[in-house]
Amino acid sequence: MAIHLICVGGLKERYWREAADEYRKRLERYCSVTIDEVKEERAPEKPSAAEENAVKEAEGRALLRRVKSGSRIVALDARGVSLSSEAFAERLAALPHAGVDRAVFLVGGPLGLADSVFARADLRLSLSEMTFPHRMARVILLEQLYRAFKILRGEAYHK
Repeated sequence: MAIHLICVGGLKERYWREAADEYRKRLERYCSVTIDEVKEERAPEKPSAAEENAVKEAEGRALLRRVKSGSRIVALDARGVSLSSEAFAERLAALPHAGVDRAVFLVGGPLGLADSVFARADLRLSLSEMTFPHRMARVILLEQLYRAFKILRGEAYHK
């Protein structure tokens, strides 16, 4: 199983990089992990709805260009489906049985993801009803992926 995160923007702060690197290293014991970053588009200080949409669409095109055909696409979305860690693990476990060997997770920028990205997604996943900075969402996603593989293997992990 291959996991591919494609994220808008980089992790500028050392603490986010260190946290993401730690969970990526842990996760690599269970699967192949690739993390790509696309450029975060600049938006005006107080963008109009049209300007926000233009930024999200530009970022969305960059994200989708990196998706390999045959991948299962999961778009992070605060309005998406909420799953328990166990249910998330079950969804991951089902992918190889459906002939899918690559799961791609798309993490948007500060404005979120474009409608065109959601249209291509196989699943819109919410990490929580709460709102997180996109950098934190990347770390939470990596942790939940690691937790899912631990659950699937029946290995102990803190609750």
